[in-house]
Amino acid sequence: MIMIDHKPLDGTFVNTYPEGSTERHILNTMLSSAETYDYDTIEQLKFELRMRHEIINAADELGRSGMDFEVFRESKANPAFWRRRGDGGFELKSGVKPYDAITDIYKNGQDYGTECATAIQIIYYKALAAVFGPDAFNKTFKNITLMNWHDLSAALRETGAMHREKDYFPGDRRYFTNPDVDPKTPEWQGENVIDLGGGLYYGHGIGKYDADTIIEALNENRREDADRDASLLDAAGRPDFKYLYKLYTSTGASA
Repeated sequence: MIMIDHKPLDGTFVNTYPEGSTERHILNTMLSSAETYDYDTIEQLKFELRMRHEIINAADELGRSGMDFEVFRESKANPAFWRRRGDGGFELKSGVKPYDAITDIYKNGQDYGTECATAIQIIYYKALAAVFGPDAFNKTFKNITLMNWHDLSAALRETGAMHREKDYFPGDRRYFTNPDVDPKTPEWQGENVIDLGGGLYYGHGIGKYDADTIIEALNENRREDADRDASLLDAAGRPDFKYLYKLYTSTGASA
């Protein structure tokens, strides 16, 4: 069920979006769920739908960017926009516009390399850049640090914690765990992914595949006496879309 200002949403609202679209899939899941999804306004709901759409686009685009998979000790970033820290994270350089720095990762992916968790943050920032636009993004996200779940800004803090949910949606962060990983290849201990919908997931370093294929790839990197399969955790980390909408409207923009 979807409630807008304490009133049930008219089910015909789904017709606002094309049949087969991500937005329509999300709305139908919410409407048929035993969970109640509360929004203050219809614009707040439309903002979350747009954000989830852009998260999927950003994941697809990152897969085509040419950005390498690297562990933190070998990470790399374009020094024109980012300062690489000793721990392998990236900090926005002084005087650089945040929008330019995030979009450069997509334009010059070959200049970048990091692991799967940091890639998730890059995807979320790229989606925010698409929705906010250059001026509002630069005004709202002045300081950006990219390093897995450390130093998360308030805007994306909720993506660092995973919770069991009744429903999962495209745009959620999910995690495949590999409990019997080969200690010689710890980078295969798991894979952070973006749920793309339709049973597909994008994970940096693995690519865009269904769950069985990702599990198979992780299983190939277990220790010799492994007896546990890799699996998809029944949990998700998702941005606080209502908080992001508050930031968005504070810029004077509208969904």
